[in-house]
Amino acid sequence: MAIDRTRRPSDPRQAAEAAFRAVTTRKAPEEAAPAPPRAPLIPGTRETVSLRIDRAVLEHYQKDGPGWQDRINAALKAAAGL
Repeated sequence: MAIDRTRRPSDPRQAAEAAFRAVTTRKAPEEAAPAPPRAPLIPGTRETVSLRIDRAVLEHYQKDGPGWQDRINAALKAAAGL
């Protein structure tokens, strides 16, 4: 019994291989030079981050009440030499 190819115009395997070749043989677009890091829009602003620190360190800075985040920031700046 002969295979009737009139219903399916192309072989699925050949179509898949052609699609794969078309994707993998394309040249990468020209990449622009990376943009320099952006400065904060407002000088002196702070950025919200998530930081994992030991419970003892957190308690040490929180024991004096409000302003503990500023105290941690000051300690980190001093440690970094800023």
